[in-house]
Amino acid sequence: MSISSSTNLRSSPISATLERRLEAVEHTRANNVSFEQTKEKIRKMLEKVEVCVSAYDTSWVAMVPSPSSQTAPLFPQCLNWLLENQHEDGSWGLDDTHNHPSFKKDMLSSTLACILALKKWRTGERQISKGLQFIELHSASVTDETIQKPAGFDIIFPGMIEYARDLNLVIPLGSEVVDAMIQKRDLDLRSESYSRGREAYLAYVLEGTRKIQDWDLVGKYQRKNGSLFDSPATTAAALTQFRNDGCLRYLSSLFKKFEAAVPTVYPFDQYARLSVIDTLESLGIDRDFKNEIRSILDETYRCWLREDEEIRLDLATCALAFRLLLGHGYDVSYDPLKPFAEESGFSNTLEGYLKNTVSVLELFKAAQSYPDESALKEQCLWTKQYLEMELSNWPMNSVRDKYLKKEVEDALAFPHYASLERLDHRRKLLRGSCVENNTRVMKTSFCFSNVCSSDILKLAVEDFNFCQSIHGEEMKRLDRWIVENRLQELKFARQKLAYCYFSGAATLFSPELSDARISWAKGGVLTTVIDDFFDVGASKEEMENLIHLVEKWDLNCVPEYCSEPVEIIFSVLRDTILETGEKAFIYQGRTVTHHIVKIWLDLLKSMLREAEWSSDKPKPSLEDYMENAYVSFALGPIVLPATYLIGPPMSEETVGSPEYNQLYKLMSTMGRLLNDIQGFKRESAQGKLNAVSLHMIHDQDNHSKEEVIECIKGLAERKREELQKLVLEEKGSVVPRECKEAFLKMSKVLNLFYRKDDGFTSQDLMSVVKSVMYEPVTLQDESLN
Repeated sequence: MSISSSTNLRSSPISATLERRLEAVEHTRANNVSFEQTKEKIRKMLEKVEVCVSAYDTSWVAMVPSPSSQTAPLFPQCLNWLLENQHEDGSWGLDDTHNHPSFKKDMLSSTLACILALKKWRTGERQISKGLQFIELHSASVTDETIQKPAGFDIIFPGMIEYARDLNLVIPLGSEVVDAMIQKRDLDLRSESYSRGREAYLAYVLEGTRKIQDWDLVGKYQRKNGSLFDSPATTAAALTQFRNDGCLRYLSSLFKKFEAAVPTVYPFDQYARLSVIDTLESLGIDRDFKNEIRSILDETYRCWLREDEEIRLDLATCALAFRLLLGHGYDVSYDPLKPFAEESGFSNTLEGYLKNTVSVLELFKAAQSYPDESALKEQCLWTKQYLEMELSNWPMNSVRDKYLKKEVEDALAFPHYASLERLDHRRKLLRGSCVENNTRVMKTSFCFSNVCSSDILKLAVEDFNFCQSIHGEEMKRLDRWIVENRLQELKFARQKLAYCYFSGAATLFSPELSDARISWAKGGVLTTVIDDFFDVGASKEEMENLIHLVEKWDLNCVPEYCSEPVEIIFSVLRDTILETGEKAFIYQGRTVTHHIVKIWLDLLKSMLREAEWSSDKPKPSLEDYMENAYVSFALGPIVLPATYLIGPPMSEETVGSPEYNQLYKLMSTMGRLLNDIQGFKRESAQGKLNAVSLHMIHDQDNHSKEEVIECIKGLAERKREELQKLVLEEKGSVVPRECKEAFLKMSKVLNLFYRKDDGFTSQDLMSVVKSVMYEPVTLQDESLN
């Protein structure tokens, strides 16, 4: 339940029962001290995400000479920091916790840059000696192609070696190695190939080239804050070479925030905090930080509207901000991402030249989030192909590469429209990756120093298992409900409680949505029973008797049943409708039972119509069939009553609005089409009506079965896109967002169930169901470190 809906409920005098239920849930969690302490630590992360300082960038800032004296540093505090922060092994760079072989080139690059800064100002002989020893000891890593290279390494590292020669400093690398690196660098620099991406890249690695003499070639990349690419190293090189006032202003501003050392990119607050939000959402624990997330997104939205460079000029940040803001109901335009609708637009950027997989992955996710825009569809296509190509050539050089590869694999294997939240949460938890393993590599490695991935993971694991225990108790109640209402005695009826409950628990998983889950599951069980009743278990008399009883809805007289199955079905249906109506009254403050009765009556009448069509009467047109079939697909009694129990109040005008009914129709039509595609062979053998068979019967162009199925697949996809667009639309919407999302969640269930076959009929999904409902998540110690 959202904060706003919770507030609405608590302002109502009739919400006391619900209030007590919610308080009981929160009290159980609050009693766990560790749980609350971890949440508080994460809140502090959200308030301020700190990027660790960079020895590499600090060394380049330290090399900037004072305007008043070329023999003294402009920022002596950086020089002092270098002297005091060398590691025991002689290196500089990230601390020992990141001392993985995949970071060796990064450490060598950082160490060489620090040595140059000390040598330039003729200080730190002991540190220089230890640093050279480190380089000599790890010299083989320089040419080891299996080790990940920081951005620009092939230009910057040989450039630093040349600078060392200018300072009469001998770097302990073999002359053949050095000559080969410089030759390769020179060939690269002399290349006549041109692209805007390459031009940006050469400006980005300015400290390694020292060849660009024209400020105009560099200045076009200067940002409003005075920096080049928000990179202290590049900006320091530009200030040293061109004495630009904007560069000086940017570097000076860094020391208002950082004492003596600078990060490798600044500012980076937006991406850092949005990444934490994305991680919390991807693990299912964002509901504990609604206020903090809303505050951050409000700030991000203000930055978006004023076209802040920190968002607009970084592809990953822009795409991530677009996706999160859109998902939270902010009115954002796709315009900033339009240049990347085609791959050529990406190739013309620095990220494109560097083949930045993180940026492409974020563009792919953004493109999936709002598929109605034609440009976004193009973007989705090329980014998908790009990521598939990346996977086929993945180098697997580092720990982070392994996690990033998993992220790419998941994004491709589980598209946004067919991924259930709880399955996603479990998959990410078992993988143990968090906030991109909290380490990124640009010119050097950096991490979010106050973001503790293990805290986030521990909270998410505990929350997952806590919710799962609640789901287990609910399943026991539902098992008893089936027995108490004699549903197991109906031999013609499929027993699908596990699937019915799973579809709700995998989407409406939080403890406070218990009433909605129970209603969802009971609706699923009863619609399955009634579908089988009309298909194989009932005579025409029994069908009409059941419809008459619901239509009459007289609770004061003794019902007249024509058979025991009718008695069993009507009794449980009546009790379930009344129970749901009573619970809904607590949330809504008004009686909605009459609406729930109508939902069921519409379903029963549509099923009777299908039963009549399946007899000897003339076959309906495809249009008539679909107008009835979206109702007979039986999602109405599952989803519609549950929307009353999610939280936000919905007036009679809201549930009678075109928007509410269109949400229902789009969801149901999509589901019916997917079901008919997968069930065509089976249902044709049973003599049942089906969209595929009717299309072929009435098709005057004699299309093949395969062509008809492809046509219907396209129609189902368009309905899904229309539904997603309607759910995201805020302007003029009268249905609360939380309620609209219930329709979208069911569409994801349907895409999962009917992805390969009629998943609801087969047993293949049972292992997935068990993993969400019965198998607690446990992590190895290394996943939490």
